[in-house]
Amino acid sequence: MRSTGPAGDRPGGRGNQAGSGLRLRGRGREMAAVREALDAVRGGRGACVVVEGAPGVGKSRLLAELDDLARRSGFDVVSVRADELDQYAAGAALQSALQLSDGSERAAAAADDQRLWLLDSITDALEDRAQRAPVAVLVDDAQWADPATLLVLRTLPRRLAASRILWVLAVRSETERPTVARVREDLERLGARWLTLGPLPQQELQHIAADVLGAKPSPGLARLLGGVAGNPFLAIELVRAFADTDAVKVEAGVASLLHDGIPVGFRRSVAARLDRLPEDAVRLLQIGSVLGREFDLGTAARMLGRQAGSLLSGVEAALKAGLLSGDGPRLAFRHDLMRQAVHENLAPAVRTALHQEAADILRGIGARSAEVAWHVVLSGGPVDDDAVTTLTTAVRELSSSAPDAAADLAQQIAGLLPMHDRRRIALLTDAAEYLGRTRRVHQALNLVDATLSDRLEPLQEARLRLVAAEIHQAAGDDAAAMTHLQQALALPGLPADLRVRLLKTKATGHVYLGDITAAEQTDVGLVEASYRSEDPAVVVSAMVFQSQTSFYRGRLARALELAGEATARAGTESGVLHLRPPRIPALWLATVLTATDRLADTERVLREGQREAEALGLGWSLPHWHASRACALFEQGALDDAAVEAESSLNVADELEITQLNPQALSVLALVEIRRGDLAKARDQLRAAEAGSGTSTQRFGLWVSLARACLADSEGRDAAAAAALGGSFAGAKPAQLLAVPPSHWPGIARMALRGEDLPLAQAVSGALRTLAEEDDSQQIIGTVRAHVDGLLHNDRGALASAVTGYRSTGRRLALAAVCEDLGDLVAASGDTTSAIPYFEEAGELASASGALRDHDRIMRRLRQFGVRTAAPLHHTTGAPGWENLTESERKLIPLVVEGLTNRAIADRLYVSVHTVNTHMKHIFTKLGINTRVELTRLAIERGGISDRAH
Repeated sequence: MRSTGPAGDRPGGRGNQAGSGLRLRGRGREMAAVREALDAVRGGRGACVVVEGAPGVGKSRLLAELDDLARRSGFDVVSVRADELDQYAAGAALQSALQLSDGSERAAAAADDQRLWLLDSITDALEDRAQRAPVAVLVDDAQWADPATLLVLRTLPRRLAASRILWVLAVRSETERPTVARVREDLERLGARWLTLGPLPQQELQHIAADVLGAKPSPGLARLLGGVAGNPFLAIELVRAFADTDAVKVEAGVASLLHDGIPVGFRRSVAARLDRLPEDAVRLLQIGSVLGREFDLGTAARMLGRQAGSLLSGVEAALKAGLLSGDGPRLAFRHDLMRQAVHENLAPAVRTALHQEAADILRGIGARSAEVAWHVVLSGGPVDDDAVTTLTTAVRELSSSAPDAAADLAQQIAGLLPMHDRRRIALLTDAAEYLGRTRRVHQALNLVDATLSDRLEPLQEARLRLVAAEIHQAAGDDAAAMTHLQQALALPGLPADLRVRLLKTKATGHVYLGDITAAEQTDVGLVEASYRSEDPAVVVSAMVFQSQTSFYRGRLARALELAGEATARAGTESGVLHLRPPRIPALWLATVLTATDRLADTERVLREGQREAEALGLGWSLPHWHASRACALFEQGALDDAAVEAESSLNVADELEITQLNPQALSVLALVEIRRGDLAKARDQLRAAEAGSGTSTQRFGLWVSLARACLADSEGRDAAAAAALGGSFAGAKPAQLLAVPPSHWPGIARMALRGEDLPLAQAVSGALRTLAEEDDSQQIIGTVRAHVDGLLHNDRGALASAVTGYRSTGRRLALAAVCEDLGDLVAASGDTTSAIPYFEEAGELASASGALRDHDRIMRRLRQFGVRTAAPLHHTTGAPGWENLTESERKLIPLVVEGLTNRAIADRLYVSVHTVNTHMKHIFTKLGINTRVELTRLAIERGGISDRAH
C-alpha cells in the first residue's frame, strides 16, 4: 500500500488518470457532494463519503480532485492507496501515512493482539491533527486495503464522529471480500454519503477525447468512443492508442481517423500496443503484471534470468508507451486495468507457473511474507517446506492486527497441503484460535469439529481441544469447555507442559462453574509444580488460582493476601501480560477488594491496571476492566459512572469484535436502569444479557439471575422474583453469594421474603453465618449479616447495627436500603416520628446515587407521613439540557473548551479514553448536539457549567 502524509505526494501522481493533467469531466454532482462534506467538516462535524464504481470509471481521479480541493481549503490531507498485495499484510497503512512511530515496545507487549493499540494510536494522531486543522483521510482502492486499515475504517469514523475529520473511501463496486463488505455496511449504518460513479454520457467522452487530442473528435472517432461503455479511462486509452500510431489527423480543429484498424475492446487494444513494443518491454510487462501493480525491477530481472541493466531499453519503451510510470522507487502500471489486461492475456498455466516462481524468488530475497503468501495462493500450490514456513510466518504476523484475516489465510494455506500433513492440522488449529478472538466463534467451533473428524494424532487432538476449550470459556460456555478438556486429558502420551496447561484450564473452569471442591481436586500437585516454574506467568497464575479458591471458600483475608502478592509480582514481570481474565492479577484483586472493607482501593487498582492495559494495547482485556469498574462503582452507589463503564465495556468489545457481549456488563446496565426507573431499558439489557449468559450455573449467570429478579420485583411480581433467585442462590454456599458484591445480598433476602420463599432467605442468612465463621476479619460481612437477620426476624436492633456498620463502608445504596428497611419497621410499629429521619436519609442517599426510582418510592412514603419533599438533587434523565449532565460529564466540558483531545482529557482525569468517549457521546445526546465545536460554543455562551441548574 502506498501512503502519503500531508506533506507527501498527491495520490494522483502514479497509476491513475490524475497524473495526466486532464480536466475532470462529467462529475459535477459528485463534486458538489464532496464540497458539502468539506463544508460540514469545516463546521466541526465529522463526515464520511464512499465513492463506488467499476474500474476505470474515475474514482481515483475524483479523489485526486478532492485532495487538491481539500488542501486549498486548509485541510490536513492524509492519503493511502491500497494494492492487491496488501490483502495479507500486517499493520495499518494509515499508521505509516500519519508518520507514527511503530511503538515497538508497546507493540511487542501486545504481540498477541495489536488491534486496540492500532486503533488508539491512529485515533490519537487524528484527534491531535483535527485540533489544529480539519483533516481529510483519503483511501483509494479500499477493496484491497490491509485488514488493519479496514478495521480502522470500520471503527474510527464512528468513534471520531465529533471531530473535524472527513473520511473518503474509493472502492470497486464488484468486490467480494467479506471484510470490505462489512466496512460498507458499518459506514452505511453510520450515515455515510454514497457516491456511485456510473458511465459518462457520450458528450462527456467526446470532451475527454478533445482534451487528449487538443481538437474536437470527428463523427467517426465519436462513434468508436461509444464502444467504451461510458468508461473514461478506456476512452482516454482508446484515443491515445490512435494518437500513438499516427492514425488521427487534426485539421481545422477536428480530429479524424485515417483508418479503422484499431479494435475497440480494451484488452485487445492493450495487446495491440504490446505488439508494437520491443520484446524486452513485452516480457517486462508480462512479468510485472504477475508481480503486482507496483513491482521492483530487480525482482523482474531475476524472474527473467537477466541483469537489471540489460532491461533498461525495455523499461524505456514501456514508459514511453505510457503503460508504466517510473515516478517512485518502483515501477508501476499506470492503471491497474492495464496490469489486469496484460495478466489476463497470459495463458492460465503460464500465470500459475509465474506466480509460483515469483513466490520462490521473493521468499529467497526476504520479501514481505504477505507478498509471498499472495503469490502462493494465486499459484494454487503445491508448496514446499520453505514456503510453508514463510506462509506460517505471514499468518502469525497478521494475527495480531487482523485475527479473522489470519484465520482465512491459514485455512487457504491448509487447503494446499495433503490431508494428514501435520502442518495442515497446526494451521487449522491456529485458524480456530484466531477466529475465537472474533465474533466468528461458531465458525471457529465448526472448524474444530471438522478437524477433529480427521483422526488426529493424540498431541494434535489435545492441542485442538485446548483451543476449543479456551474459545468456549471466552464465550461463557464453561460446560462445553470442560467436555473438551476431559477428552484431551484422557489422551495418551501428552507432554508435561501441555498436560499442565490443560489441567490449569480445567481448574479455572471449575472455578467458573462454582465447583470449588472440584477445582481443588484438580490442583493435586499442580500449584506446587507451578511454583517451581521459571515462567513468572505460571507462578502468578498459581497465586491467582489459590486466591480464587480461598475467596470462594470464604477465606477473604487469605484471598486478599494472595491476590495482592500476585498483583505486585505481575507489576515486575512482563510475561504475566499474557494471562487472560480473570487470571489477570489486578482484575482479580479488584474482585476480592469489592467484597471486603477495602472497597475504596478498588478504584485505584482498576484505574492503574486498566491504563497499563491500554498503554500496552491489550485490547482483549479492556471489556473486562470496564465491566469490573462498573461492578465496583455500582457497589459504591455511583450509578451514572457504573453505567458509563458498563457501556464502555460493550463498546470496546464491539470495536474489537470480541466473541460475545459481556452478560455481567449488561446485567449491571439492567440493574442501573431498574434503580433509575427506566424499566423498558432494563428489559432490553436483560434480554441481551440472557442471550449471552448460558445457563444460570455458568459464569455471570448469577448476575443475570439477580437482574431478572430485580426487574420482576420492580414490576410487583414478587413470586417471579423469588423464583428467579431460587434456582441460583438456594444452595446458600458462600461461593454463590460471593459471585456478586455484598450490597446485593440483603436484596436477595428481601425479595425472597416478599415472594414468600422463607427457605431462600434463611439460606442467605446461613451462608453469611458460614462466611463470618470462616473469616471474621471483614466488617462488611458482619454488617450485611446484621442487615439480613434484621429483615428475616424483623429485628430493629440488627437493622440499627447495620446502619452503623454501613456508614464506614462507602456503600451508599446499601446504607440507603437499610435506612429504608429500618424506617419501614419503625413506622410499622406506629412510631412514624422516629421513622421519618431514616426515610429522609435514605432519600438523600438514593438521590445522590442516581437511584431515582428508589428516591420516588421513599418520597411517597414521606408524603404519607405529611412530610413535604423536594425534587431529587441528582437528575440525569429526562428532557435534553445542561441540568441532566452528570458530575463526571461536567468535568469534561471545560477540558473540551480548553482544546484537549479525548486522549488528553483521559490523561488529565486519569481515566480510560474509552470512558471519556462514552461520556462525550452522552453529553452530545443530552445537549442535542453532534460536535465538539458546538459543545464549546454552548459552554462559552453559557458562561461556565460548574453550577448545576435546578
